[in-house]
Amino acid sequence: MSRTALRICPLCEATCGLTLTIEGTRVTHARGDRDDVFSRGFVCPKGASFGAVDSDPDRLRTPLVRRDGELCEATWEEAFDAVAAGVRPVVERHGPNSVGVVLGNPNVHTMAGALYPAVLLAGLGTRSVFTASTVDQMPKHVSSGLLFGDANAIPVPDLDHTDHLLLIGANPLESNGSLCTAADFPGKLKALKARGGTLVVIDPRRTRTAKLADRHVAVRPGTDALLLAAMARVLFDEGLVEPIQHVQGVEELVAELAEFTPEAVAGACDVEAGVIRALARDLAAAPTAAVYGRIGSCTVPHGTLASWLVDVLNILTGNLDRPGGALFPQAATDRTPRPAGPGRGFALGRWHSRVSGHPEAKGELPLSALAEEIDTATEEGEPVRALIAVAANPVLSAPDGDRLDKALDSLDFMVSVDPYLNETSRHADVVLPPPPPSQSPHHDFAFNTLAVRNQVRYTRPAIPLEPGRMAETEILARLILAVTGMHGADPAAVDQMVIDQTLGKAVKDPHSLVYDSDPRELAGRLTGDTGPERRLDMMLRLGPYGDGFGARPDGLSLEKLLAHPHGIDLGPLRPRLPQPLKTRSGQVELLPGPIAADLPRLRAALAERPEGLVLVGRRHLRSNNSWMHNVPALTGGSNRCTLHLHPEDAERLGVEDGAAVRVKGAGGEVVAPAEVTDTVRRGVVSLPHGWGHDRPGARLGHASKEPGVNVNQLLDGRLLDPLSGNAVLNGVPVEVGPASPAECAPVTEKLTALT
Repeated sequence: MSRTALRICPLCEATCGLTLTIEGTRVTHARGDRDDVFSRGFVCPKGASFGAVDSDPDRLRTPLVRRDGELCEATWEEAFDAVAAGVRPVVERHGPNSVGVVLGNPNVHTMAGALYPAVLLAGLGTRSVFTASTVDQMPKHVSSGLLFGDANAIPVPDLDHTDHLLLIGANPLESNGSLCTAADFPGKLKALKARGGTLVVIDPRRTRTAKLADRHVAVRPGTDALLLAAMARVLFDEGLVEPIQHVQGVEELVAELAEFTPEAVAGACDVEAGVIRALARDLAAAPTAAVYGRIGSCTVPHGTLASWLVDVLNILTGNLDRPGGALFPQAATDRTPRPAGPGRGFALGRWHSRVSGHPEAKGELPLSALAEEIDTATEEGEPVRALIAVAANPVLSAPDGDRLDKALDSLDFMVSVDPYLNETSRHADVVLPPPPPSQSPHHDFAFNTLAVRNQVRYTRPAIPLEPGRMAETEILARLILAVTGMHGADPAAVDQMVIDQTLGKAVKDPHSLVYDSDPRELAGRLTGDTGPERRLDMMLRLGPYGDGFGARPDGLSLEKLLAHPHGIDLGPLRPRLPQPLKTRSGQVELLPGPIAADLPRLRAALAERPEGLVLVGRRHLRSNNSWMHNVPALTGGSNRCTLHLHPEDAERLGVEDGAAVRVKGAGGEVVAPAEVTDTVRRGVVSLPHGWGHDRPGARLGHASKEPGVNVNQLLDGRLLDPLSGNAVLNGVPVEVGPASPAECAPVTEKLTALT
């Protein structure tokens, strides 16, 4: 007999509701949940393939422990014994910073990844922290921190109500959106056009999103900040700036942007001055408008400046914090809102990396620096000697994976929490595999803070935990105990510690609904079957919509949420300023010091005219970084690792469609099939991210048959956005030419197999 169960999809940032069909202990079908309060039945190919992802035969089912150089199956007790014996001596002998922690993108897609890494980092006390953020969105966190005082206060476009949407470096028809959680992003863009709105896309590629746009501007890669600065200059010059509240630094900004006229930036951007003026005028003339930038504008040399200028344009046109513009979401598990007023602000560079002196940002060091932090000795502190990787595959996601590959082999000890033996986890001494998503609960802590509509949803495991499996929440709790000197303690103690600390602070906060209450009595009233559920109940009750443990009878609690299996709609985004601001001034600080100090570097870029070809990335609808290439249903078709290049460039280089080409960058070279297409502008080539599944020792049966090439191997890791430490992945110079006959043969064989 089959049955159905609800599940929130964890495979991208859209967080769509799913209805799963289950036979026995296997998911046999997935469709969109029509009653889901957020997604209303929408599902993309990734969500529809939930069952195939869930039941991938290459998923590890038991822990692995290295014995005599080989990874062997082990019991959970043996695995955690090995973790404690491997990590604690490194901490005690060389200090906490000798233990590195790498957190990958999948962490934000799981409850465990949201609830436990912060406890792990606090317990270890290490500053050697690296995450996927510094190969993705760190510039947006830094610009938000500098503007608003909070690195996580990221305004999102009000997609359902705006009249004019300008996208730069974003392709949501294939990515489903990012740092802007929106189920059915494609449908929302079509609805915008249907109600008479305007869609503008700035992108060097004619993506699926660009094809939908009313105007597509094929900017030269890496010049996003110049273009946006010129648009801001037009607003000032033509008197198009709206009256601004809660903002300081407007007059200073006028002077700083003086040199960025449309004529001055046109040559560098390869966009006519008249087009730039029209973009600014149309943005200002729209009844409501929003500018939204994403990974294409983050992973460039001026990523933080581009991210800052996105919000500068929203501010200058009066569209920040108003319906139809860009607003701050309010998640149900946010902290209790405090009254508006000055805060602590946001600081950069509180410490620096040991080898190259990169400043920290948001408590993190650049992922690009991980290899040198392991393999380079200096007089400044200890190198990273042990590594904890949680849902991370930096051998493929960070620049110069070959160097990192070698560096990982030199570690004293490594532990990886990962369902696969992949290009990174194959180096581990212990691999701790979490269960498949059907056997895990789900609540979107991070993505609800970025959602285009306020709502809250929670789904319990659709399938009971398989015998021999361990919940990911328990894995991380036991990992925390093992590496912090408490190996063998009850893992429930980790959740109880967090509950005690959180309630202890809440009852001392005069703005909290539980002020002056007894924290032990409050803890005793928490509901939930597990420690993580009790923590969720606590966060809901203390949050902005919470019941305050009875102070607001109509408020949220876990019990109320469980009574609404399709979620609870909390309404559209609403204006919230100045409450979200945590700057020292209590105002939006339009021209923060670090931004002003970086503007001379942008002025120098006015004279740059790169010769030759430059590289940009590419997103596939049926993929998400390196996670999903092992699922047959999500590979093939358009989801292929090919080099896109313009017909005129192909003719000049003597490259034919389908032929093997060598691509060379500062970090190395790869050979890939050419795909000649006019969807890229002249002078630009494009390779997708997340491929390169050809390293020995990995157990990815399907992915290894069509491995593709690792685009990040073309980068040597030295080129970073200085404010955020984000890797520069787009707009980097490369050389392209026909491959040798010997190099062509393997590529030809793979293409033949595919066709």
